[in-house]
Amino acid sequence: MTRIGAPLTHNPAAPTSTMLPATPSAPLSAALVLALALVLAWALDAFFGEPRNPLHPIAWLGKLLWPLGCRLRVLPQAAAFWGGALSWIVLAGGAAGLAWWLQKQLLGAAWWWSIPVLALLLKPMFAWRMLRDEVIAFEDSLALGLEPARERLSQLVSRDLSDFDEDTLRETAIETLAENLNDSVIAPLFWFAIFGLPGAVLYRVANTMDAMWGYRGVWEWAGKWSARADDVLSWLPARLTALSLYPAWRAASWRSLRRQAGRTPSPNGGWAMGAMALRLGVRLAKPGVYVLNETGAAPSSRNMVQALGFATMAAWAAMVLTVLSWVARAV
Repeated sequence: MTRIGAPLTHNPAAPTSTMLPATPSAPLSAALVLALALVLAWALDAFFGEPRNPLHPIAWLGKLLWPLGCRLRVLPQAAAFWGGALSWIVLAGGAAGLAWWLQKQLLGAAWWWSIPVLALLLKPMFAWRMLRDEVIAFEDSLALGLEPARERLSQLVSRDLSDFDEDTLRETAIETLAENLNDSVIAPLFWFAIFGLPGAVLYRVANTMDAMWGYRGVWEWAGKWSARADDVLSWLPARLTALSLYPAWRAASWRSLRRQAGRTPSPNGGWAMGAMALRLGVRLAKPGVYVLNETGAAPSSRNMVQALGFATMAAWAAMVLTVLSWVARAV
């Protein structure tokens, strides 16, 4: 036994240590890092919801799109179309390219750093808690009267709600919940499952550009490219959203769902709304534009609770399946 302060001596006969030198733990695979980043991003959404508008990258995008679109829409048709197309390519393509570069850099870093940063970048690409909370708040405000309900719902839709009664307001809220389940949750998760962060960013930017520019009338030519691009990117996710709400595996159910979806002007929006109408057994309509499941009853407060339940299950299922798709690639 060596005393503290005594000279150390080497004993050749003493056995050498059998302990191996410590080695760093194996790095996580890129696929597993992306899976864990999504889990953390989903947890951030569940606990904190959306960041305040000035901090949200989509709010920054909106501040850029509005003045740009106002300049484009006053141009001649051809110039407005090609200006809108070029703007989409630069903004959506540029954002996706930047996301690809950031993801590449982060996947080369330590996992304890890359996972939280990727989660923070991914979080603004979907908004499940905000959608759920706004629909709940609308139903609560409806108990206070039509005016509070109209004011609350106006934060989610761009329609003129001044003449809407209780039934029509509730129909609009359920339609908004179903359509935005695709746009704000399932579609960005779908593209994240395929391409990672760049896919989610590309979809989110494209959907935002369509939401701001994709209107007929004075916006039509400036926003035509954005509207068609969003139609393409939302085509498959919209149908997956519909099936998650209304599992139409039998031929007759599928035909009924497809018939309802075809009644709306949008090639995609009618799928989730039609599925929700059939699942709840209620009538959903946009006055003067379409009626879904016309033989259904007017939606009640109980139907609102059911709609939130079905949408919640669909949102969580989409998240879990997306995580598993990346975990499978890591195995």
